[in-house]
Amino acid sequence: MSNNVIFTNIVRFLLLVLSQVLIFNHLNFFGSINPMVYIIFLYWYPIRENRALFLLVCFLLGLTIDIFSDTLALHTFASLTIAYARPVIMRFCFGVNYEFQTFTFKNTTRIQRITFLALLVLTHHLIFFTFEILSFSHILLLLKKVLLTSILTIFICVMLSSLFTVQTE
Repeated sequence: MSNNVIFTNIVRFLLLVLSQVLIFNHLNFFGSINPMVYIIFLYWYPIRENRALFLLVCFLLGLTIDIFSDTLALHTFASLTIAYARPVIMRFCFGVNYEFQTFTFKNTTRIQRITFLALLVLTHHLIFFTFEILSFSHILLLLKKVLLTSILTIFICVMLSSLFTVQTE
């Protein structure tokens, strides 16, 4: 990994943690909807980098958010799960093309990128809220929180992605 990529990922990590903890955790749309924009780090992380390092960074990302949010490792578990499942989600969205050395996000359609981001967010939120609520008797509350928070998170992440042109390869 080049020094430029390392520096860029460190800055992304820090800015996303700070924005999540200082801004987005305190928004509370309709009393209970907090967008989790730090998930975009998993979307922006380079494709062909060391997988073990990626899992470690995702662990640290989730743990840092958990420490500041007091959520008992829910963010850590959800982040690690989608970091582990990222290749499967990528294969679903981009086909086997993503496994070739010439694959970049620039060569994909906007719909494929939004689908990839949406699946990351939906998977994360489903895991997060399932373990937060931990009761099948509240299945409607679970579905409501997953759906509404996912829609808001995807919208904000697409806006952030559009604002900041990122070189992900």
